[in-house]
Amino acid sequence: MKNILIIGAGKSSSALIKYLLNKIEEESLFLTIGDIATENAEKLLKNHKNTKAIILDVFDKKQREEQIVKADIVISMLPARFHLDVAKDCITFGKHMVTASYVSDEMKALDSLAKEKGLVFMNEIGLDPGIDHMSAMQVIDKIKDAGGKMLLFESFCGGIVAPESDTNLWNYKFTWNPRNVVLAGQGGAAMFIQEGTYKYIPYNKLFRRSEFLEVNGSGKFEAIANRDSLKYRSVYGLDDIPTMYRGTIRKVGFSRAWNIFIQLGMTDDSYTIQESENMSYRDFVNLFLAYSPSDSVELKLRSYLKIDQDDVMWEKLEELDLFSTEKKIGLKNATPAQMLQKILEESWTLGEDDKDMIVMQHLFGYEMNGEKHQIESSFVVLGENQTYTAMSKTVGLPVGIATLKILKGEIKTPGVQIPISREVYGPILKELEAHGIKFTEKKTPYLGYNPNNVRG
Repeated sequence: MKNILIIGAGKSSSALIKYLLNKIEEESLFLTIGDIATENAEKLLKNHKNTKAIILDVFDKKQREEQIVKADIVISMLPARFHLDVAKDCITFGKHMVTASYVSDEMKALDSLAKEKGLVFMNEIGLDPGIDHMSAMQVIDKIKDAGGKMLLFESFCGGIVAPESDTNLWNYKFTWNPRNVVLAGQGGAAMFIQEGTYKYIPYNKLFRRSEFLEVNGSGKFEAIANRDSLKYRSVYGLDDIPTMYRGTIRKVGFSRAWNIFIQLGMTDDSYTIQESENMSYRDFVNLFLAYSPSDSVELKLRSYLKIDQDDVMWEKLEELDLFSTEKKIGLKNATPAQMLQKILEESWTLGEDDKDMIVMQHLFGYEMNGEKHQIESSFVVLGENQTYTAMSKTVGLPVGIATLKILKGEIKTPGVQIPISREVYGPILKELEAHGIKFTEKKTPYLGYNPNNVRG
């Protein structure tokens, strides 16, 4: 019997756990889920045989080591910053490891040790990063195998609310970590390359430099540039490609409204607010506006940001109860970003029967036999409900599939890695298709640089 240890039972773990539960007998598995509290894990396990939920504090070295030494493979579903201690223990005790997180420099530094011990440390095997890598490399390799030269690669992905559950003016609800949504785009300028020219968009301009796109008959969306579109050029073998751009998908109108929070300073996470716990939502808004003994908060805000009273932007702000004197922040020594997150979670949390939606689209431009071609590849996945979301499905299933293939020796190349090799992406994408995660490919006219794109 193979022992799998999952550390962390948050929002993205439900589909992963369901997948492994369905494989317990077939693959002879024992599944242990460790978390700071067992309530959610027990709910997901449903008293299934060959499973147990345990209290596991990842900062408790002794407790962590006791569980890792019993496992054949460890899945860390923790926030990325907590993976390293788990990874070092996996090196010490000779255990394979799987995460959906970006590879940090500290994780990358463990590569030689993992190789020495013959251990697979698979990272970036979720949705984005994860499915995006695998699906991109499958098409890129196919184009190169046929003798094509890559000219353009653009990739877009977003977790949004499904049309039937789209019940607010923002056309958005949280389908993953709300903190990451609030802080999105911070930490440096967005960087990409277009027609051989490097482009940079600073954070304060990011949400006003969006562009429109149509995805697989699912409607019109907007895309905002990811922070660094350039780092995967060498990873994908596209060092000389003249156009490479990665972006995040939202419903049309979201970016313009979100930009209000950025311009006010509400997404800042670098300092704390005194007596934040006693502030009303209205007090919070007023923090960022000029003092006036007579003008109301509403008047000051409209004047500062030049928002007309009949503008839909104003209706979006009112929908969040931002001007309420009764609703309190209730967070002590909170940053503006934490306070904003608290307000948004009240309005944007998925209801029990709400469905989310994942949208992904790639564009591949290439030259072959002197002619330019373009392929559009995309998928749309709907969630089931608040627990079994499309986000958990597209993050959790690749993690689960990779885990079993490592255990069975089907993925065996050791080291700290991401899923860009044929050994990895081929069989995983094939199994994902059986779960309804399937890309639709079509040839479209090669467009190259689009002068109508705001990003350029």
